[in-house]
Amino acid sequence: MSDKKYLIQNFVPVTASELLGKVQDLKADGYRLGQACCTKLGDGFEIMYSFDKDHELLNLKMAVGEGQEVESISNIIWHAFIYENEMHDLFGISFGNSALDYGGHFFKVAEPTPWNPKNEERKAEQNG
Repeated sequence: MSDKKYLIQNFVPVTASELLGKVQDLKADGYRLGQACCTKLGDGFEIMYSFDKDHELLNLKMAVGEGQEVESISNIIWHAFIYENEMHDLFGISFGNSALDYGGHFFKVAEPTPWNPKNEERKAEQNG
C-alpha cells in the first residue's frame, strides 16, 4: 500500500437501483460521506457520492436521466439531506424518501439555475 494513501481515489459506477445497498455496505465498513455533487451531462446528470476511510476516497458515480427519481441515502447517512436538497434545487433531481425534504426551497437564488430543466421550461413559458 502506498505511503500517500490520500492520493488514492476509486471511482465505482453504480445504478440508481444499486445505490442504497452500496451505501449501506460502505457505512457498515466504516466509510463516511465526505461530499456529494452533481453535474449536467447531455440529457441527464451525473451524481457522485464521495466516501472516505483512512484517507482513501471511494466515489460512487451514477448517471441519472432528466425526470428520474433517485432514492435518498439520507435515511442511511443523515447529513446527505443537505447535498440532496441542493441537487434538487439547483438541478431539479427528485429524491424519494428523503429524511428531510425542503420541497425545492432549500436555497433562495436571485436567478433560476440554468442546469435545472424545470427552470428552462418556466423561462420558455414566460417568454411565450
